[in-house]
Amino acid sequence: MVISKKPLQIILAIAMALMPFVNHANSSKDSIKVEAHAATKTTEASNKEEHEHSEPKDLKSKINAYINHHVLDAHEFSLFEDEATGVHYGFPLPIILWDNESGLHVFSSSKFNHGHDVAQSNGSYYKLGHDEKIYKTDALGTLTGDEHHPENVKPLDLSITKAVFSMLLVALLMFFLFKGLANSYVKNGGIASGIGRFFEPIVLYVRDDIAIPNIGEKNYKKYMSFLLTVFFFIWFLNIIGLTPLGINATGNITVTACLAIIVFFITNLTANKNYWGHIFWMPGVPTLMKFILAPIELLGVIIKPFSLMIRLYANIFAGHIVLMSLIALMFIFKSWLGSSLSFLLSFAISAIEILVALLQAYIFTMLSALFFGAAVEEHHHEEAHH
Repeated sequence: MVISKKPLQIILAIAMALMPFVNHANSSKDSIKVEAHAATKTTEASNKEEHEHSEPKDLKSKINAYINHHVLDAHEFSLFEDEATGVHYGFPLPIILWDNESGLHVFSSSKFNHGHDVAQSNGSYYKLGHDEKIYKTDALGTLTGDEHHPENVKPLDLSITKAVFSMLLVALLMFFLFKGLANSYVKNGGIASGIGRFFEPIVLYVRDDIAIPNIGEKNYKKYMSFLLTVFFFIWFLNIIGLTPLGINATGNITVTACLAIIVFFITNLTANKNYWGHIFWMPGVPTLMKFILAPIELLGVIIKPFSLMIRLYANIFAGHIVLMSLIALMFIFKSWLGSSLSFLLSFAISAIEILVALLQAYIFTMLSALFFGAAVEEHHHEEAHH
């Protein structure tokens, strides 16, 4: 069944009307101040520590720190902070560490007290750095080297961070959403009901306008489950990134790298002999040129998923930076003209980001389908011609 693009345009219009237009970031975390757990800490050392790790005082430095912490992953949800009292509003997430010396450690991120305290677990001490990485330390929270790039040992961090939490949330949402859509087909004789009516045209669009044209009628079905999953997974994560929760999952290069690696393995593990033949021994090309082209074609096998990773990461990451910078200009100008212009620009960029959220999901899915199609394409006629 081939559908027109008009239903998708209607869906986009509805999405623009319902989605939030102003992006708010996570409030900036406090810089690390070590609360001494040993009575032997001297007053001089304490004053020196407080001076070195004091918070930025001027407005521009605060804004810069605010934006930097927004684009980083975090071990807690910090919705906002009362600067007068220093109270954070949010909730902690579980910390899961594997230390080669002391084994598994599981505790709440509240032990870090937003980066102020040293967390103690079964006789070991850990500290949360400026870069949101966890370092092994002593009872005093000593970090060697530069405070932004400590040289302390880092345990294997398997914690449930904001990005991990959002991905688990999206996975559950997709499971119940599409399970309900499948059940409605069974109950209503192939007719969607409820919220499934909203998503059915999109599913059909992915099938009829992405999968079939790029992979072919013969082979598209075995890739449909992945294409639908990755499309909605990226789209939902991008939309969550526009909420005041301050989540930047798809702007995290490790997330996009994992998605690209999955595409890489699916492409190459399902590829037919013609695909590999055109890489290592391209038909119709002089023998000498085959030895030159083979390394280039093999390099392309790696470059293709790498381009997927960078494209998604760079677009989402840059979108967050631009939007937060425009919002910050309202606090810098402090005038009705400058702040009003900043607000209007932020509003416009937020509306564009809603479209970008869907567009990036579409591009990633489209390129994945192109790679899959190239891997299973038959070249009998072409070879016979040569």
